[in-house]
Amino acid sequence: MAFTFRQLQYFVAVAEQGSVTRAAQNLSISQSSITEAIKELESDLGVELFERHPRGLTTTHNGHQFLRHATKILANVSDARRSFSDNRAPEKGQLNLGVTSLVAGYVLSDLLSRYRRAFPGIDVSAIEDNGSYLEHLLVGGELDVAVMVISNLRDRMALQAEIIETSPYRLWLPIGHPLVSADIISVSDIAKEPLIMLTVDEIEENTGKLLSALGARPHVAFRTRSVEAVRSLVATGAGIALLPDLVYRPWSLEGDRIESRDVSGALPVVQIGMVWRKGSGLSQAARDFVGLAEALRSGRGR
Repeated sequence: MAFTFRQLQYFVAVAEQGSVTRAAQNLSISQSSITEAIKELESDLGVELFERHPRGLTTTHNGHQFLRHATKILANVSDARRSFSDNRAPEKGQLNLGVTSLVAGYVLSDLLSRYRRAFPGIDVSAIEDNGSYLEHLLVGGELDVAVMVISNLRDRMALQAEIIETSPYRLWLPIGHPLVSADIISVSDIAKEPLIMLTVDEIEENTGKLLSALGARPHVAFRTRSVEAVRSLVATGAGIALLPDLVYRPWSLEGDRIESRDVSGALPVVQIGMVWRKGSGLSQAARDFVGLAEALRSGRGR
């Protein structure tokens, strides 16, 4: 039996949520429907896609590889449907985008590829920089839209922002770390460990504030602007990391496993959004880009 489109939807939802329960809630269907679909998909493929544990599910190496293909298939189907929904002549124009470094590889790449397929006549120009400089370019009219972390947006009087994704912080651990099997992980537990600190956007600031507020002074073993470096360092036991779930992947480039766990307490949440200047009168190209981002967010929520 060949796998179905719906099985792929359910698989991607569980892989992204790490839980059948949360995936079922997001899709507004029963947990048993998802469980049965995943079992059928694994049977059809002849591999295990998930590792089951008391806290939920994590993708196996095969599951991680299949997730890329499944996501691409769903995107292609979405693009095919979109191609029949609008019979207008191809739009012509220019779209000037800004993006922060954390967002570039985890949100913009997929969004931009879909936009280019949907609106091939639009000439897209994108730059990557820090949030404060992108705000300056938006206010000055040099950018149409920016895709960026908006949790710490500074000029809210001059800028309009719309959330397209939220991502909670979680703890990254190497295989075999004592905290992997802990029932509850507290911030005080983290403070005792060497910390790998990511220094892009407001990540370092948020992590420092969180630990300082609880009287814990972090022991920073390594600071880096590279998410891949964080993955490799955590996977090989150089330290742990507290990062948005948005950038979590269960494998380092070397193929070593990385575990992810919830931390008790009120952790910050990273908000990713579309930002543009208030009252600027967005061009059609910019409105289409914002609309596509909104449609993708709605699709993830179904």
